[in-house]
Amino acid sequence: MIRVDFYVLSDASPDARLKYACRLAEKAYDLGKRVYIRAESLREAQRLDDLLWTFNERSFLPHEIVNDTTPAHARTMIVLGDGEAPPTHREVLINLTHALPATLDGFERIAEIVDTDVERKRLSRERYKTYRDRGCTLESHNL
Repeated sequence: MIRVDFYVLSDASPDARLKYACRLAEKAYDLGKRVYIRAESLREAQRLDDLLWTFNERSFLPHEIVNDTTPAHARTMIVLGDGEAPPTHREVLINLTHALPATLDGFERIAEIVDTDVERKRLSRERYKTYRDRGCTLESHNL
């Protein structure tokens, strides 16, 4: 059964959800999990690319941006993009979009990051209901 965690942020800063995505990616990486961070757009993926270099002054997370024509390198544990997760990186999905994955097959965990934006919260509630209806194990974390 797939576990879906909703991380509800109280921080209203512009990059709060992206920085938290970096923290989650770091935790998964430390556990040896392959991670896909699904961004809203290529521009957001590029912003995440920058943050993964700088968000933690003690470490660097090796990663790369992928798309339909550029597959992930076999040894890269963290990949980001604005499309569906590659088959090689379905252990952990950090979903920064308003859409659910086309299929839940192959995912162990999905992280949904909800910031203080009213519309994003509303859309997150809809995704929560859909995950529940699909039989996922749900957890909410107020941060």
